[in-house]
Amino acid sequence: MAWTWRFEKADGTEAEPAVQPEEFPTQGDAESWIGETWRELLEGGVEQVTLLEDGTKVYGPMSLSAAQEG
Repeated sequence: MAWTWRFEKADGTEAEPAVQPEEFPTQGDAESWIGETWRELLEGGVEQVTLLEDGTKVYGPMSLSAAQEG
């Protein structure tokens, strides 16, 4: 299984991430990575992310701006 993130603008169109993503072996690894890099992604133009497992949507879109407010 491979866990990946899809990076999007607020309107749902794909965005090029400022930080190069990778495939993760577990959901926890993917979530830890997004927790460490969300600020850089947001500054680079990514406004929301969706988590995928082998190409299937698990959850999202999740706003990165909301993380900044919290």
